[in-house]
Amino acid sequence: MMAQEKSKSNGHSQKETGPVFNVHSVYLKDLSFEAPLSPKVFNEEWKPRINFDLQMSSEVISEAESVHEVVLHITVTVKLGEEKQEKTAFLVEVKQAGAFLIQDFSPDDVKQILATTCPTVLFPYAREIVSSLATRGGFPQMVLPPINFDAMYAKHLSDAESTENAGTA
Repeated sequence: MMAQEKSKSNGHSQKETGPVFNVHSVYLKDLSFEAPLSPKVFNEEWKPRINFDLQMSSEVISEAESVHEVVLHITVTVKLGEEKQEKTAFLVEVKQAGAFLIQDFSPDDVKQILATTCPTVLFPYAREIVSSLATRGGFPQMVLPPINFDAMYAKHLSDAESTENAGTA
């Protein structure tokens, strides 16, 4: 965001800034790929059942500098076969992280930015890693669907409000 100069009565200027959001860095924190039944699994009929789990966490890295770390922990498990003879084709775990400067926002706005904007920045990186690892492991391309983090956050707020209202009724 651009700073505006504001003149003081004594002739000195003072910088006035508004809220600031900036991506400080994006990095891979942890990565795991497992294909426990390779190469036998390549002889199986490819009718995958995909289990996708997404967890998010955040913490303040530097309170003085208003820098927060957000981590997306994504686990994708692809299984083949029927229930009793189900086999794991492959498993990918990714912890995609980023450091974000979030300055001069209200506490509620910071919570929303950490839950929506930051994961929206990180998810394409994690999505590419999952796709790349699947193909490097010899499997068909795995393209994770886009995620609307704003809708997820709105649902979370709605669910929390419903739970709160049910407790007071």
